[in-house]
Amino acid sequence: MHGGAPNPVTVSTLAEAEAFADGGYTDITYAVGIAPHKLPRVIALLGRGVTLRVLLDSAEQAAFVAEASHRAGVSVPAQIEIDCDGHRGGLKTDAPALVDIGRTLHEAGCLDGVLTHAGESYFAHSVEERRLAAENERDTAVAAAEKLRAAGLPVATVSVGSTPTAHAAEDLTGVTELRAGNYVFFDLVMAGLGVCRVDDLALSVVVTVIGHRPEYGWIVTDGGWMAMSRDRGTAAQPQDQGYGLVTDLAGDLIPGLVMSAASQEHGTLTARDGAVLPDLPVGTRLRVLPNHACATAAQHRGYHVIDSSRTATDAPAVHAVWNRVSGW
Repeated sequence: MHGGAPNPVTVSTLAEAEAFADGGYTDITYAVGIAPHKLPRVIALLGRGVTLRVLLDSAEQAAFVAEASHRAGVSVPAQIEIDCDGHRGGLKTDAPALVDIGRTLHEAGCLDGVLTHAGESYFAHSVEERRLAAENERDTAVAAAEKLRAAGLPVATVSVGSTPTAHAAEDLTGVTELRAGNYVFFDLVMAGLGVCRVDDLALSVVVTVIGHRPEYGWIVTDGGWMAMSRDRGTAAQPQDQGYGLVTDLAGDLIPGLVMSAASQEHGTLTARDGAVLPDLPVGTRLRVLPNHACATAAQHRGYHVIDSSRTATDAPAVHAVWNRVSGW
C-alpha cells in the first residue's frame, strides 16, 4: 500500500486509467506506448493528483513527452520499455538510444524507470522454461537500469511481469515492481501452459443450447464468437481447446465437450477424445471457459459475480454485477 491509498495498478487504456482514478487509485502505469494525442488526458490525470506513468521506447516519444511536460508545467513520469525477448516493443539493453532517451527524460524531470514484459513466456510450456523466462526478464530489466545509472541517470522503478513469469519468478533482486498479469481470472491459455488448473478459471460465458445436428455430431448454442471472441490462443498449444471448454452451470466440466467452431451468434459444441456427445436438450444452459479472458471479457458490458463454491446444478445466484470499462 502507498500511503494508505489502494495498491498500484497497471492499465492498458486511458479509459481504464480514468476509471481507476475515479475509484481512488493514485498510482497507475499505462503500459502501452504513448502517442502525442493521448498526453492531454495523461496531464489531466496528473492534475488530479494521480501518478500516471507512461511508456515509451523511442527518442521521438521522449521528445514529445518532455515538450508536453514543459508546456504544461508538470512532469509526466515515463518508463522506458525494454525488450527482453523480441516479442513486441522495447529497446534492447545495448541499444545506443537507451541512455540518450533516458537523458532527455531526466532533463525534463520525467524519467521514472524501465519496464519490460516477457511476452514469449506465453509459449513456455514447462516449469523450467517459465523459470528461465522470469530470470531473463529480471536480468534484462536490471541490466537496463544499471546502464542508465552508470550514465548518472536515476532509475526509481524497475518493473517486470507477465502472467507466466509472475508465477515463476524465484529471485527478484533489483526489481521494484512485479506486474502480475491475468491472475484474477486466468484462462485456458494459462491452464495449457501449466500456470494454473482449469478449475482455477474464474471467468466463463453462459450460453444456451438452441439446436442439434446429430448427423454432424453437433450441439448448437447461441454463443458464437461475439460472445467468446475470435481468440484461438490454445491452437498453438499441445491441446487445442477450440473456442473453449464447456461446463454445466455449477462449473463442472462436461467430459470431452468443446466449443469447436463459431460463427457470429452460433457456437458449435462437439465431443472429442472418444467422448460421447451428451444429451443436452434445447434450453439447457451451459458455461464456456475462454481461451483468453481479456478478449472474452471485452465482448461484454459487465460481470455477473457468483459464488464458485456452490455445488447445485441450478443457476447460481448472482451476488453482484460489475460494469466493465470499455473503449480507449
